[in-house]
Amino acid sequence: MDPGVEGVPGSTRDGETRSLASQVEELLDQVETQPRPASLGGELRGRVAIVTGGSSGIGRAVALSLAAAGVDVAFTFLNDGDPRSALDAERTLDELERQGVRALCHPCDNRRPEEIRAFVPWVLGQMGGLHILVNNAGVGRDRALWRMEDEAWETVIATNLSGAFYFTREVAPHFREQEWGKIVNVSSVHAYRGEFGLANYASSKAGLLGLTRSAALELGPSNVNVNVVAPGYIRTTRLTEGVPPEILDRARDQSSLGRLGDPQDVANVVMFLCTEAARHITGAVIPVDGGYLL
Repeated sequence: MDPGVEGVPGSTRDGETRSLASQVEELLDQVETQPRPASLGGELRGRVAIVTGGSSGIGRAVALSLAAAGVDVAFTFLNDGDPRSALDAERTLDELERQGVRALCHPCDNRRPEEIRAFVPWVLGQMGGLHILVNNAGVGRDRALWRMEDEAWETVIATNLSGAFYFTREVAPHFREQEWGKIVNVSSVHAYRGEFGLANYASSKAGLLGLTRSAALELGPSNVNVNVVAPGYIRTTRLTEGVPPEILDRARDQSSLGRLGDPQDVANVVMFLCTEAARHITGAVIPVDGGYLL
């Protein structure tokens, strides 16, 4: 007579084996299928992205990288009266279209929520969908805080922080409904390390960290990833034209890699965060600073 298994009334050794096997199967049924290794960007073909401030610098590099992965791209630019803004937008639009994707661009002022409320539905109507938002648009109005006028403070906060909120708020219902979305905010190392004359800029970029974490908590149950990159000193037209050489030299010296970054360095990380390779990353801050903050 089989005495049974101690602690499991009425079971036998064969029954124990069958019981354990059934328990394992039941547990496996409850576990989501393991994700397949993702080829960075390959699975994004056919997706649609909005990139704010996409006509130049980091935004342009992000837009072109997304297009290279087969993503249709709509980008904004600020029509501030500088003829270079429209020329840069036209050049970027042409390069996107030459990559064989659908591309749209439109002037949009991040400080004006009514323009954002018009832009996002327009993109949805033209492209037939929306899956990725990269909040990159930003401005600087550097000055010592005791000489900083209200306009300089308000413009930077409204553009860099409020604009990211307006765009995130506008896309959130759509991302929640489709239960999929990627949002990447572009902050700065100055969210962590202050510098003379950057009270407005540093405050706006630090605010993006809080916005990112809150949005990640609220949108996570809908399978929406929200992350932020924090670039260091990146070689863009604004940087090379607007920052004194001695500050750039000091930034290069403070970087453990001993160099300034390139817009593509940031775009590569943004691309990663938009792929399923980063499906389990949300609310994260990733410095792209060559070790500046070390």
